[in-house]
Amino acid sequence: MITITLNNDTLELAEGTTLTQMLEKIEQDKPGVAVALNQQVVARSQWSTQQLEPNDKVTLFQAIAGG
Repeated sequence: MITITLNNDTLELAEGTTLTQMLEKIEQDKPGVAVALNQQVVARSQWSTQQLEPNDKVTLFQAIAGG
């Protein structure tokens, strides 16, 4: 198991968990969600291959279109 920080809360995940798997686990795998990993935005196309490491800091936020 590894421990990460998700929006200032700790979360334990299995080693080798990808961003996609984490989002599915916390039921946030929907359109409009954006992810930053250690203060770097990660493209949605990389979520399925980006594995999380111990002590990573993940920030989720809603992408909102303005007008």
